[in-house]
Amino acid sequence: MIRTTEIAGLIRLEVALDLRQRASWAGMLLYVVSAVYVAFLAVKGGMGTSTWNALFWIILLFAAFNALARSFQREDAGRQLYLYTLVDPRSVILARTIYNALTMVLLSLLSLTFYVLFMGDHALEQAHLGQFLLAVVLGGIGFATVLTLIAAIASRAGNGAGLMAILGFPLVLPLLLAVMRASKLSLDGVAWSVTSTYFLGSALLDVITLTLAWLLFPYLWRD
Repeated sequence: MIRTTEIAGLIRLEVALDLRQRASWAGMLLYVVSAVYVAFLAVKGGMGTSTWNALFWIILLFAAFNALARSFQREDAGRQLYLYTLVDPRSVILARTIYNALTMVLLSLLSLTFYVLFMGDHALEQAHLGQFLLAVVLGGIGFATVLTLIAAIASRAGNGAGLMAILGFPLVLPLLLAVMRASKLSLDGVAWSVTSTYFLGSALLDVITLTLAWLLFPYLWRD
């Protein structure tokens, strides 16, 4: 059973915590701008559409790891026990996933803005812009669903950063390949009838991951 009141309250808690730690958002944006600028210095001689697309997703992938690794690391044992007595664990994982998905959508769009400013928009000239933006949004949501679950597992194992890196990349790789392919076809101006397969595959991976989080998190939380 989905408890919308609990989920809404937990999302408000996440917003309040982030407002108190505004430096974390500044750090995420600084990471994105720095990575984009380094990429600009490395390839300012010019690059094709495939390289433009691949480099964007590499930057966004590492930005996602940087942003979402803290999902379950800023709580001490006392706060976790307090939440355990108040709310259903499924509400916790759904609220974190929803909040992280919104965070990643915003971070993905900001990353794309900075990326276009530095690297140029030549790759978007022949693109189906709506399809490309959909790929960016789905990719951000997918990173959030996968990495939130991995962050929960890593935090309970007591080695958040290291275990998240080990488990995260193999699990996020199928999603990354799907959204990279969908965005590349969108940049090439390929029709929706072709790209829809990759968009549906990305959405299906998101649903599967969220379902696994819904089923597994109560056991992690109980430990």
